[in-house]
Amino acid sequence: MPSVRLTPTTMLYSGRSQDGSHILKSARYLHKELPVRIAHRIKGFRSLPFIIGCNPTILHVHELYIRAFQKLSDFPAITDHEVESQYCKLLRQLLDDHKDVVTQLAEGLRESRKHIQDEKVIRYFLDKTLTSRLGIRMLATHHLSLHEDRPDFVGIICTRLSPKKIIEKWVDFARRLCEHKYGNAPRVRINGHVAARFPFIPMPLDYILPELLKNSMRATMESHIETPYNVPDISITIANNDIDLIIRISDRGGGIPHDHLERVMDYHFTTAETSTQDPRINPIFGNMVDMVNSGQSGPMHGFGFGLPTSRAYAEYLGGSLCIQSLQGIGADVYLRLKHIDGKEESFRI
Repeated sequence: MPSVRLTPTTMLYSGRSQDGSHILKSARYLHKELPVRIAHRIKGFRSLPFIIGCNPTILHVHELYIRAFQKLSDFPAITDHEVESQYCKLLRQLLDDHKDVVTQLAEGLRESRKHIQDEKVIRYFLDKTLTSRLGIRMLATHHLSLHEDRPDFVGIICTRLSPKKIIEKWVDFARRLCEHKYGNAPRVRINGHVAARFPFIPMPLDYILPELLKNSMRATMESHIETPYNVPDISITIANNDIDLIIRISDRGGGIPHDHLERVMDYHFTTAETSTQDPRINPIFGNMVDMVNSGQSGPMHGFGFGLPTSRAYAEYLGGSLCIQSLQGIGADVYLRLKHIDGKEESFRI
């Protein structure tokens, strides 16, 4: 069956009603939609090259999806609020069961690396699986959040999100971890449209921003090993217009070598191993993202999953993620994300 993707605007406007009927409507949509999406993912696992599909870690994730499909498709029709609250319980359980899937896929594919003949097949599989997973998690979390009464929120949509505030939250987080590993952290300056506020979904930013900031901070610290207490600032520019939001992160971390530039967006291509040769660098800096909403992302660094996953998420949301490297100086990363109520047709989840 085809999947029915929603625009965030639909989610925003159907996320409120006087009599609570919006909650039942939302649950009925998920009740029909989630088994379809999960069936598509199972088909993806089945189309993997046989020897990769046999890897125990990959097989474990495949089985998680089969179990989720069975539980969701066996669930009775949602007739009233009582059945709906049982359905919420099931959603919470499944979100929890699947929280480590990204790390497990990264491990499983790394274990079966030598059997991969065609990188394109794997890249396509991962792009589809990870973005579909993000979509499913966003829809399920949105439904669960409709039960909460948070100011400025309808489900997972923040009605007046400040990009500056969310960037500051992740800058503080990344700097604390960076100080913990290197004894210091670059300062971060934010400029551009710092006062902008608009309806937006913070969830994908909560995945992408720590990833990008972590890379910039690591590059900055590792290219200034001799002077760890005198490192250049990182500069972040926010550009907001009626079509999209653009966040540019500029660092002075020496840039990405020419021979790596093509590959930093490949899954499993990581510069983490190469940079651990200097004994003064603590390689576990990478595990900093374990601390990010531990429910959402495991230790990304070292797997070489951070950038390609962030790129796939940005493209899924109608945007893009690109890197300009000024070899010898640093790198600029441009993250573009479509507005949910912009001039152009919105993305669909």
